[in-house]
Amino acid sequence: MQRDIKTRRIRFRYPAGAMRRHYVQDDLGMSHVVSVLSGAFPEGEAFMIRSVRAVAGQITDPELKKQVAGFVGQEATHSREHRALNERLQEMGYPTAFVDRATRKVLAARTRYSSPRYCIAMTAALEHYTAILAETLLSDERAQQMLGQGEVRSMLLWHALEESEHRTVAFEVYQAIGGTNRMRVFAMWFTTFGFFTLAACASLASLLRDRDFYNPRITYRSAVRLFGSPFFSRAVFRRLLSYSRKDFHPDDVDNSELIAKWNAELFGEHGQIADHLH
Repeated sequence: MQRDIKTRRIRFRYPAGAMRRHYVQDDLGMSHVVSVLSGAFPEGEAFMIRSVRAVAGQITDPELKKQVAGFVGQEATHSREHRALNERLQEMGYPTAFVDRATRKVLAARTRYSSPRYCIAMTAALEHYTAILAETLLSDERAQQMLGQGEVRSMLLWHALEESEHRTVAFEVYQAIGGTNRMRVFAMWFTTFGFFTLAACASLASLLRDRDFYNPRITYRSAVRLFGSPFFSRAVFRRLLSYSRKDFHPDDVDNSELIAKWNAELFGEHGQIADHLH
Protein backbone atom coordinates (compact mmCIF):
# COMPACT_ATOMS: atom_id res chain seq x y z
CA MET A 1 0.00 0.00 0.00
CA GLN A 2 1.40 3.38 -1.04
CA ARG A 3 1.65 5.75 1.93
CA ASP A 4 2.25 9.47 2.19
CA ILE A 5 4.11 9.95 5.48
CA LYS A 6 4.49 13.66 6.05
CA THR A 7 6.29 15.42 8.88
CA ARG A 8 3.87 18.01 10.22
CA ARG A 9 5.32 21.14 11.79
CA ILE A 10 3.07 21.30 14.82
CA ARG A 11 3.09 22.67 18.37
CA PHE A 12 0.65 22.05 21.19
CA ARG A 13 -0.14 24.75 23.72
CA TYR A 14 -1.08 23.77 27.24
CA PRO A 15 -2.93 26.20 29.55
CA ALA A 16 -0.69 28.60 31.46
CA GLY A 17 -2.46 27.81 34.75
CA ALA A 18 -2.61 24.52 36.60
CA MET A 19 -4.21 21.57 34.81
CA ARG A 20 -6.64 19.38 36.77
CA ARG A 21 -4.78 16.72 38.75
CA HIS A 22 -6.73 13.96 36.99
CA TYR A 23 -6.57 15.67 33.63
CA VAL A 24 -7.89 12.76 31.53
CA GLN A 25 -11.66 13.05 32.01
CA ASP A 26 -11.16 13.41 35.80
CA ASP A 27 -10.25 9.71 35.89
CA LEU A 28 -7.61 8.41 38.31
CA GLY A 29 -6.40 5.39 36.35
CA MET A 30 -6.43 6.86 32.86
CA SER A 31 -4.55 9.97 34.03
CA HIS A 32 -1.74 7.86 35.50
CA VAL A 33 -1.58 5.39 32.60
CA VAL A 34 -1.46 8.18 30.00
CA SER A 35 1.23 9.96 32.05
CA VAL A 36 3.39 6.83 32.26
CA LEU A 37 3.04 6.13 28.54
CA SER A 38 3.85 9.76 27.75
CA GLY A 39 6.89 9.51 30.03
CA ALA A 40 8.15 6.50 28.06
CA PHE A 41 7.50 7.91 24.59
CA PRO A 42 10.47 10.31 24.09
CA GLU A 43 13.14 7.67 24.76
CA GLY A 44 11.09 5.01 23.00
CA GLU A 45 10.80 7.18 19.89
CA ALA A 46 14.53 7.97 20.04
CA PHE A 47 15.34 4.24 20.21
CA MET A 48 13.21 3.55 17.14
CA ILE A 49 14.83 6.37 15.18
CA ARG A 50 18.33 5.08 16.06
CA SER A 51 17.34 1.53 15.12
CA VAL A 52 16.07 2.53 11.68
CA ARG A 53 19.02 4.83 10.98
CA ALA A 54 21.47 2.06 11.94
CA VAL A 55 20.33 -0.07 8.99
CA ALA A 56 19.32 2.70 6.57
CA GLY A 57 22.35 1.97 4.37
CA GLN A 58 20.97 -1.50 3.62
CA ILE A 59 17.70 -0.17 2.18
CA THR A 60 17.67 0.01 -1.63
CA ASP A 61 13.99 0.62 -2.40
CA PRO A 62 13.53 4.38 -3.08
CA GLU A 63 9.91 4.35 -1.87
CA LEU A 64 10.88 2.71 1.42
CA LYS A 65 13.73 5.22 1.85
CA LYS A 66 11.18 8.01 1.45
CA GLN A 67 8.91 6.40 4.03
CA VAL A 68 11.82 6.01 6.46
CA ALA A 69 12.50 9.75 6.19
CA GLY A 70 8.84 10.45 7.00
CA PHE A 71 8.92 7.96 9.88
CA VAL A 72 11.99 9.61 11.41
CA GLY A 73 10.47 13.08 11.05
CA GLN A 74 7.19 12.07 12.66
CA GLU A 75 8.83 10.19 15.54
CA ALA A 76 11.18 13.09 16.28
CA THR A 77 8.18 15.43 16.50
CA HIS A 78 6.34 13.00 18.79
CA SER A 79 9.38 12.91 21.09
CA ARG A 80 9.56 16.70 21.28
CA GLU A 81 5.86 17.19 21.94
CA HIS A 82 5.72 14.49 24.61
CA ARG A 83 8.71 16.04 26.37
CA ALA A 84 6.81 19.33 26.53
CA LEU A 85 3.78 17.54 28.00
CA ASN A 86 5.95 15.53 30.38
CA GLU A 87 7.42 18.68 31.90
CA ARG A 88 3.90 19.83 32.79
CA LEU A 89 2.96 16.41 34.15
CA GLN A 90 6.11 16.29 36.30
CA GLU A 91 5.13 19.65 37.82
CA MET A 92 1.71 18.14 38.62
CA GLY A 93 3.29 15.25 40.54
CA TYR A 94 3.41 12.53 37.90
CA PRO A 95 6.79 10.69 37.77
CA THR A 96 7.46 11.30 34.07
CA ALA A 97 11.14 12.13 34.66
CA PHE A 98 11.62 8.79 36.44
CA VAL A 99 9.87 6.90 33.63
CA ASP A 100 12.01 8.74 31.07
CA ARG A 101 15.25 7.75 32.85
CA ALA A 102 14.15 4.15 33.34
CA THR A 103 13.16 3.81 29.69
CA ARG A 104 16.48 5.30 28.56
CA LYS A 105 18.49 2.84 30.70
CA VAL A 106 16.50 -0.21 29.61
CA LEU A 107 16.74 0.65 25.90
CA ALA A 108 20.42 1.62 26.14
CA ALA A 109 21.20 -1.79 27.64
CA ARG A 110 19.15 -3.55 24.99
CA THR A 111 20.93 -1.62 22.21
CA ARG A 112 24.35 -2.39 23.69
CA TYR A 113 23.78 -6.14 23.74
CA SER A 114 21.64 -6.58 20.60
CA SER A 115 22.33 -6.61 16.88
CA PRO A 116 20.95 -3.83 14.67
CA ARG A 117 18.59 -6.39 13.13
CA TYR A 118 17.20 -7.35 16.54
CA CYS A 119 16.68 -3.67 17.40
CA ILE A 120 14.64 -3.29 14.22
CA ALA A 121 12.63 -6.38 15.22
CA MET A 122 11.93 -4.69 18.56
CA THR A 123 10.97 -1.48 16.78
CA ALA A 124 8.53 -3.36 14.54
CA ALA A 125 6.97 -4.95 17.63
CA LEU A 126 6.62 -1.60 19.40
CA GLU A 127 5.07 -0.11 16.28
CA HIS A 128 2.56 -2.99 16.25
CA TYR A 129 1.44 -2.08 19.80
CA THR A 130 1.19 1.62 19.12
CA ALA A 131 -0.72 1.08 15.88
CA ILE A 132 -3.27 -1.12 17.66
CA LEU A 133 -3.77 1.41 20.46
CA ALA A 134 -3.86 4.29 17.99
CA GLU A 135 -6.43 2.71 15.70
CA THR A 136 -8.55 1.62 18.66
CA LEU A 137 -8.62 5.25 19.79
CA LEU A 138 -9.40 6.60 16.32
CA SER A 139 -12.10 4.04 15.50
CA ASP A 140 -14.00 3.77 18.79
CA GLU A 141 -15.99 6.72 20.12
CA ARG A 142 -15.95 5.24 23.64
CA ALA A 143 -12.15 5.40 23.63
CA GLN A 144 -12.23 9.02 22.46
CA GLN A 145 -14.72 9.93 25.20
CA MET A 146 -12.29 8.58 27.80
CA LEU A 147 -9.89 11.39 26.86
CA GLY A 148 -12.41 14.16 27.49
CA GLN A 149 -11.64 17.50 25.86
CA GLY A 150 -8.63 19.80 25.77
CA GLU A 151 -5.08 19.95 24.45
CA VAL A 152 -3.97 16.55 25.77
CA ARG A 153 -6.82 14.90 23.85
CA SER A 154 -5.82 16.79 20.68
CA MET A 155 -2.19 15.77 21.06
CA LEU A 156 -3.04 12.10 21.56
CA LEU A 157 -5.36 12.08 18.53
CA TRP A 158 -2.61 13.63 16.37
CA HIS A 159 -0.09 11.10 17.69
CA ALA A 160 -2.52 8.27 16.99
CA LEU A 161 -3.07 9.47 13.42
CA GLU A 162 0.65 9.55 12.66
CA GLU A 163 1.26 6.14 14.28
CA SER A 164 -1.42 4.79 11.95
CA GLU A 165 0.20 6.50 8.96
CA HIS A 166 3.66 4.99 9.48
CA ARG A 167 2.75 1.64 11.08
CA THR A 168 4.29 -0.47 8.27
CA VAL A 169 7.69 1.24 8.02
CA ALA A 170 9.70 -0.60 10.69
CA PHE A 171 8.16 -3.94 9.65
CA GLU A 172 9.10 -3.40 6.01
CA VAL A 173 12.61 -2.23 6.93
CA TYR A 174 13.01 -5.46 8.93
CA GLN A 175 11.92 -7.51 5.92
CA ALA A 176 14.15 -5.50 3.57
CA ILE A 177 17.30 -6.27 5.60
CA GLY A 178 16.59 -10.01 5.66
CA GLY A 179 14.97 -10.35 9.08
CA THR A 180 13.63 -13.81 9.87
CA ASN A 181 10.14 -14.66 11.04
CA ARG A 182 11.58 -16.48 14.05
CA MET A 183 13.48 -13.43 15.32
CA ARG A 184 10.51 -11.16 14.60
CA VAL A 185 8.11 -13.24 16.71
CA PHE A 186 10.66 -13.81 19.50
CA ALA A 187 11.38 -10.08 19.68
CA MET A 188 7.65 -9.42 19.84
CA TRP A 189 7.05 -11.57 22.89
CA PHE A 190 10.27 -10.59 24.65
CA THR A 191 9.42 -6.93 24.09
CA THR A 192 5.82 -7.52 25.19
CA PHE A 193 6.98 -8.90 28.53
CA GLY A 194 9.46 -6.06 29.08
CA PHE A 195 7.12 -3.29 27.95
CA PHE A 196 4.11 -4.36 29.99
CA THR A 197 6.22 -5.10 33.07
CA LEU A 198 7.77 -1.63 32.93
CA ALA A 199 4.41 0.05 32.22
CA ALA A 200 2.60 -1.83 35.00
CA CYS A 201 5.31 -1.16 37.60
CA ALA A 202 5.60 2.51 36.67
CA SER A 203 1.81 2.96 36.69
CA LEU A 204 1.56 1.37 40.14
CA ALA A 205 4.42 3.52 41.46
CA SER A 206 2.67 6.59 40.08
CA LEU A 207 -0.69 5.62 41.60
CA LEU A 208 0.89 5.02 45.01
CA ARG A 209 1.81 8.72 45.10
CA ASP A 210 -1.84 9.76 44.62
CA ARG A 211 -4.02 9.90 47.74
CA ASP A 212 -7.15 9.12 45.69
CA PHE A 213 -5.68 5.68 44.99
CA TYR A 214 -6.33 4.82 48.64
CA ASN A 215 -10.04 5.54 48.27
CA PRO A 216 -11.51 2.11 47.37
CA ARG A 217 -14.58 3.57 45.65
CA ILE A 218 -12.57 5.86 43.35
CA THR A 219 -10.02 3.16 42.54
CA TYR A 220 -12.64 0.49 41.87
CA ARG A 221 -14.68 2.70 39.54
CA SER A 222 -11.57 3.78 37.68
CA ALA A 223 -10.34 0.19 37.29
CA VAL A 224 -13.73 -0.91 35.94
CA ARG A 225 -13.67 1.90 33.36
CA LEU A 226 -10.08 1.16 32.32
CA PHE A 227 -10.26 -2.63 32.05
CA GLY A 228 -13.73 -2.47 30.51
CA SER A 229 -12.54 0.01 27.89
CA PRO A 230 -11.97 -0.69 24.17
CA PHE A 231 -8.21 -0.80 24.88
CA PHE A 232 -8.68 -4.13 26.70
CA SER A 233 -11.17 -5.65 24.26
CA ARG A 234 -10.94 -9.05 22.60
CA ALA A 235 -10.40 -7.31 19.26
CA VAL A 236 -7.24 -5.65 20.62
CA PHE A 237 -5.85 -8.94 21.91
CA ARG A 238 -6.67 -10.70 18.63
CA ARG A 239 -4.71 -8.06 16.72
CA LEU A 240 -1.86 -8.35 19.20
CA LEU A 241 -1.70 -12.13 18.72
CA SER A 242 -1.94 -11.87 14.93
CA TYR A 243 1.70 -10.72 14.87
CA SER A 244 2.80 -14.33 15.45
CA ARG A 245 1.43 -15.50 12.10
CA LYS A 246 4.07 -16.33 9.50
CA ASP A 247 2.16 -14.40 6.83
CA PHE A 248 1.45 -11.37 9.05
CA HIS A 249 1.63 -7.88 7.59
CA PRO A 250 0.43 -4.62 9.24
CA ASP A 251 -1.70 -3.91 6.17
CA ASP A 252 -3.81 -7.02 6.85
CA VAL A 253 -6.09 -4.46 8.52
CA ASP A 254 -6.90 -1.67 6.06
CA ASN A 255 -6.70 1.71 7.82
CA SER A 256 -6.82 3.98 4.75
CA GLU A 257 -10.37 5.24 5.42
CA LEU A 258 -9.55 5.86 9.08
CA ILE A 259 -6.48 7.91 8.13
CA ALA A 260 -8.43 9.94 5.56
CA LYS A 261 -11.21 10.62 8.08
CA TRP A 262 -8.87 11.86 10.81
CA ASN A 263 -6.71 13.87 8.44
CA ALA A 264 -9.88 15.78 7.56
CA GLU A 265 -11.09 15.94 11.19
CA LEU A 266 -7.81 17.31 12.52
CA PHE A 267 -6.21 19.17 9.60
CA GLY A 268 -8.96 19.79 7.03
CA GLU A 269 -10.40 23.20 6.18
CA HIS A 270 -12.19 23.34 9.53
CA GLY A 271 -9.88 20.87 11.27
CA GLN A 272 -9.84 20.70 15.06
CA ILE A 273 -6.12 21.49 15.28
CA ALA A 274 -5.33 22.94 11.85
CA ASP A 275 -4.30 26.14 13.63
CA HIS A 276 -1.53 24.22 15.46
CA LEU A 277 0.43 23.80 12.22
CA HIS A 278 3.13 26.33 11.43
